[in-house]
Amino acid sequence: MKAVIQRIAIALPQRRLTNDDLADSNWTAAKIEAKTGIAERRVAGDNETATDLAVAAAEKLFAAEKLFAAEKLFAAKKLSADGACQRSEIDFVLLCTQSPTTPLPTMACVVQHRLGLTTDCGALDINLGCSGYVYALGLAKGLIETGQANRVLLLTADTYTKYLPHDDLSVRTLFGDGATASLIAAKDFDIRSDADHIGPFVYGTDGSGAEHLCVDSASRLTMNGPEVFAFTLKVVPKLVEELLTKSQTTPDEIDWFVFHQANRYMLEHLRDKLKLAPERFVIAMRDWGNTVSSTIPMALAELQGAGQLKSGQRLMLVGFGVGLSWGATLATWSPS
Repeated sequence: MKAVIQRIAIALPQRRLTNDDLADSNWTAAKIEAKTGIAERRVAGDNETATDLAVAAAEKLFAAEKLFAAEKLFAAKKLSADGACQRSEIDFVLLCTQSPTTPLPTMACVVQHRLGLTTDCGALDINLGCSGYVYALGLAKGLIETGQANRVLLLTADTYTKYLPHDDLSVRTLFGDGATASLIAAKDFDIRSDADHIGPFVYGTDGSGAEHLCVDSASRLTMNGPEVFAFTLKVVPKLVEELLTKSQTTPDEIDWFVFHQANRYMLEHLRDKLKLAPERFVIAMRDWGNTVSSTIPMALAELQGAGQLKSGQRLMLVGFGVGLSWGATLATWSPS
């Protein structure tokens, strides 16, 4: 059995914060978009939590699965729901967040209950940000390929805007709130094939840079932009090269490069430094901003929605940022 990514759904708050809302005498709306690649970002309501967004994303995932099952029933004209995922089939919840609704209980436990999942379902929070989706995929793969789970509901949800100072445009222009739900499932492949559909992985951590992107004692997010930028340009190219070497893969064999959507300026510098083809390098944050652990699955969902993500395509997923933490993996898109 191999772990595969089968579905992704996203949930966004209704409230919008546009560049016109943020513009001042130094930063026009056009300048903000040119620099960040962001036209607007979504902001959680005063009483809207990361838990609420995670539940909403999961509900969209289940709704899509029901639709998928209904389409198969109609096409086959028989009572069969092969390939559909019901709530009762989820046997583990992984929830990546750095803005938990409460310090305890574990947010994944609350989500399990609100979604009506079975009580023999495992549930675990992961406190990680920009690299969180890659790390969570590694955990989901481990659970599935060691026989501990068959279907993992991987959730990402953050409400960073609740930490942002109103007078700091360096962060208010970047971050938005949102959540995603990914179905990571076990799939039976020919026993003669040893090809992974998720993996291999490369990870890294440098806690000495923790202060460069953190929430202080006053619950305000602070970011040393130049230090984060320098860290990214130093670490990410090496990370990509290490993953290519480990997987014995060349850039020409990758259909889509999907990096953490930090901001346009940073991504374009990375793309140029790595000499990656622009048409295969994804920049997808214009309508929701930097959503931390959700940026990679949101970019995949946008590709899927545009009809550009095809079954069997190879993806390079690269996360980097708060921690300081980084991770990268390859994945083959395998919708059910």
